Amino acid sequence: MRTTLAALPLLLAGTAAAETNFVDLSIEELTQIRITSVSRRGEALSQAAASVYVITAEDIRRSGADSLPEILRLAPNLQVARTNNFTYAITARGMNGTQNTTPNKLLVMIDGRSTYTPFYSGVLWDVQDTLLEDIERIEVISGPGGVLWGVNAINAVVNIITRQQATGLLAVANGGNRNRSVAVRYGAGDWRAYARTVHQQATETAAGVAISDYRRHNQAGFRGDIAMGNDRLTVNGNVYDGRSGQPKPGSIAVSGVTLVLGDIDSAGANLTANWTRQLDDGGALSLQAYVDHTERTVPPTYIQRLDILDLQLLHTLPAGSGLLAAHQPTWGVNYRVDRDRTVNSATIAFLPANVSQSWASVFAQDEWTLQPGLRLTAGARVERNPYTGTEFLPSMRLAWMAADNTLLWGGASRTVRAPSRLDVDTFVPGKAPFVLNGGNAVKAEVARVYEIGYRGQPYAGVSAAITLFQHRYDDLRTQELAPSRRFVTFASNMEGKATGFEAWASVQLTPAWRLTGGATGLSERLWVKPGSNDTVSAAAAGRDPHHQLQLRSSHTLAEDIELDIAVRRIGRLRTQTQPVPAYTAVDARLGWRINPQWELALVGQNLNGAHAEYGPVLYRAELPRMVGVRLTYQQ
Repeated sequence: MRTTLAALPLLLAGTAAAETNFVDLSIEELTQIRITSVSRRGEALSQAAASVYVITAEDIRRSGADSLPEILRLAPNLQVARTNNFTYAITARGMNGTQNTTPNKLLVMIDGRSTYTPFYSGVLWDVQDTLLEDIERIEVISGPGGVLWGVNAINAVVNIITRQQATGLLAVANGGNRNRSVAVRYGAGDWRAYARTVHQQATETAAGVAISDYRRHNQAGFRGDIAMGNDRLTVNGNVYDGRSGQPKPGSIAVSGVTLVLGDIDSAGANLTANWTRQLDDGGALSLQAYVDHTERTVPPTYIQRLDILDLQLLHTLPAGSGLLAAHQPTWGVNYRVDRDRTVNSATIAFLPANVSQSWASVFAQDEWTLQPGLRLTAGARVERNPYTGTEFLPSMRLAWMAADNTLLWGGASRTVRAPSRLDVDTFVPGKAPFVLNGGNAVKAEVARVYEIGYRGQPYAGVSAAITLFQHRYDDLRTQELAPSRRFVTFASNMEGKATGFEAWASVQLTPAWRLTGGATGLSERLWVKPGSNDTVSAAAAGRDPHHQLQLRSSHTLAEDIELDIAVRRIGRLRTQTQPVPAYTAVDARLGWRINPQWELALVGQNLNGAHAEYGPVLYRAELPRMVGVRLTYQQ
């Protein structure tokens, strides 16, 4: 029974700054990229007091990747593991779920719209897509972001930002032995529209057993930017539908009910509007609203229709005068409401089936220049959620510019993950008597995080960053057997800590050749509190690789020929049954710029052979060697 309950999250998942052209930027110029995710105001990457890595548009183009999760492998401070064709586990600093659960401590945004689902506090990666060629940059912050971004930003914040202008016609076709995709975009002035379709073939296990994890996804969208004096209005929207197979062999057996897994159908639409005014005093006022509608049918477990309305106000103030001259405050409010309508099944029930919930928060943060080169940033957010009430999220960071190219920083934060419907409202089977009887005693998971870091340019043509961290967790979710021994409830009786480091560096060997490398190390220890009878959760959670290494070479062989090679080494992933062995993967891209409009690229993934990365051995995909061709036309 415990194994079946642990598998529920996986089953439910269906198993703005000025635009910059990053092409040919030097390492010195890359350190001055303006980012917004660390402080909610524009600042140079070299000044950011956080463990932040920026994936540029040029990085994306030269990677040859054709999906958002594969692009995120470029960030050395993220853990990206692929269970099968479309299911990913992505996080930073551990807690990347287990072989039977999904990660729930990562916040991902696309142009200010959160992709987090309150259904189970995670990201459905099979429906997260956009036109990859229109991404300007991806800001990846490992560590807490609760003050600025709210609950659930515990271990990382990923902010995907698309470019403001993209004019003319763009067409991209990918074809290979496993996957194919076609995308078209047309832009005129401040408006553009795109369409993209993706088809992925099913994979196999290491034993050669077919897994019915094929995926088809179709998406279209638009973006418009209107400037009116000191005002700017940005509107973007997307609509999608898709179908994917659940891994086979697959069946669910709970209290005598045995049902075969069917294909997942997904559909959705979203619309985001952001209005920003540059104030006469040098500050800025921003209002953002988005609506997000999703539908997901996961037979035989559930059908869900979810509607979200999110409203945000952000006010960044300029430095004051007199006693306030050294202060730069920022404050904001956020209100979100959702309506969740669920069709239950004989296998599982969410009670109540239909629910409307709301979240509200207010935050304030001040950056105080104590003396030239020394800054103290302190802030807090108060957020109310429908399950645990009011939560307090404080943070403090100190940054010292020890030299022109050397930043030393440290931080301490408290952040939380609010419970989801999965934690509180889940009952198994679909009718009484239940073997899983909800989780009314579940609390918000708490992380107290301590960090120290360095970022700088020790030599000309060299940039480097390193962060040491410790996360101390409390009130993590457990499964408690009732005194009657007839059912299990979810509770919050586990604690632990994760300690480690993140480091990366870039070296410009020649004007045409750059090397980028990264490494992480992680040690996790979790334990249940006195009084808990859970013998599974502490052993299953925190089973992340102790290390991961990556090295990328970007070499322009001639004016029109590019060669990119990426190698990553991921440590052994322990599981309760059969562990995932350590693996090495080699990816490569050979690009030929035929003329200013046409580009042809030969792309390969896992060139050194197939490997597994994550998931239960029964449907753990052996990710095969993939070779394909990408043809791009840009007017």
